[in-house]
Amino acid sequence: MRTRAEIIRNVAVVVALAAAVWALPAGGQAASIVGSVLGVLFAIGLAIFGARMYLEHRMSIYALDERYRALLYGAIAVAFLTLAATSKLWASSTGTFAWVLLLAASAFALATVYRVSRRY
Repeated sequence: MRTRAEIIRNVAVVVALAAAVWALPAGGQAASIVGSVLGVLFAIGLAIFGARMYLEHRMSIYALDERYRALLYGAIAVAFLTLAATSKLWASSTGTFAWVLLLAASAFALATVYRVSRRY
């Protein structure tokens, strides 16, 4: 359990960073750059995780029927493209609905492939 001093220190660090972004000239640009770098690092981490999962489960993937393997790859592609187009899709209510629908369909397809892969 964290002590009160650690919590106060953490809050003080967050407040100091927020004050620096607000008060320093070009603080908003620096925060934007840091956010972009973190986003790129997160995407790289996801790619490495996906590659590792593929390598570990390659035989299970090849053991799937061709239809389910195509469904797996299609669901991953749709989810990736939907997440890549998030800013464009969230610009309208129809796009937001399509975004939710596409991600839900991808999740359903992935769950279906998982269920089929665990069947004997």
